[in-house]
Amino acid sequence: MTSRTLVIVNTTGRQGASLARVASAVGYNVRAHITTKLSEKDGAVAKELRELKNIQIVEGSLEDEKLISTLFVGARRAFINTISWGDEVAIGKALANAAKKAGVQHYVYSSMPDHAVFGKGWPSLPLWSCKFTVENYIRQIGLPATFVYTGIYNNNFTSLPYPLFCMKLQTDGSFQWTAPFHPDKPLPWLDAEHDVGPAVIQILKDGPQKWSGHRIGLAYQLLTPRQVCKAFERGLSRPCTYKRGPITVEVPIPSGYRSQLEGIEDLFGKREAPYFGPDIEAPEEALSLWEGYRGMEEYAREVFPLEEAANGLTWMH
Repeated sequence: MTSRTLVIVNTTGRQGASLARVASAVGYNVRAHITTKLSEKDGAVAKELRELKNIQIVEGSLEDEKLISTLFVGARRAFINTISWGDEVAIGKALANAAKKAGVQHYVYSSMPDHAVFGKGWPSLPLWSCKFTVENYIRQIGLPATFVYTGIYNNNFTSLPYPLFCMKLQTDGSFQWTAPFHPDKPLPWLDAEHDVGPAVIQILKDGPQKWSGHRIGLAYQLLTPRQVCKAFERGLSRPCTYKRGPITVEVPIPSGYRSQLEGIEDLFGKREAPYFGPDIEAPEEALSLWEGYRGMEEYAREVFPLEEAANGLTWMH
């Protein structure tokens, strides 16, 4: 039984939830870590997790040493996607140490690059460089691991006034996306909810003998901002245009995220650095793992209006 146990950290996030759905369906015993309480007032994802088959919920803070010390016991596989809960580097190292002590045989870690290491004068992004630090630690302790680098989520788009991926509704019913990216420079895209789960399941199926130590660019389309807007235009049957411009912040955001946005504007806007750095290509390896991806046009047509309606918006009616 333990050989089919899969630990997932941050299971209410888009990546973890996608994997939990697929892993549960194909027969894994999922040990799902969450930080939210499973009560009637919680979000839809937490409630959905409670109803999945073959799932054990582990609730608590990743700063709890006792929780981490028992999280991986009896498990042979794990998927880790931490976010900025406290000291992400310390948490990442503690999780890796506990997984190694428990004998985890394949540790899939959701990492991101630190562009400062490439020697081109590029700045680090604060919410990415901590992941790269943890990745290097995982390598140093000899834990059999694979590192997935996720593309930009299709699901980031919203017509709400959030920075960077606001698909702003215009008075004539059209949409406009304003961002600092070059209009004709391709960027990697991923429908995290739809495609992370099947891809990671295949990585686990292939095992560490194929993927240990490997970095995988998990993105299924390379689209320029103009191509993204054309995909939205086809999917929504409404005009959609792209405008290159600075990131505007119209709502309160955490200070750490503000620093991340400033770094994105510099790194990918002004400097036009490659998203994953110069060493990782997409989408060839991602497609070798999973070919049934949901592209941007399908996302815009089938999912974007539903997510907007869930946020209380009515433009689609």
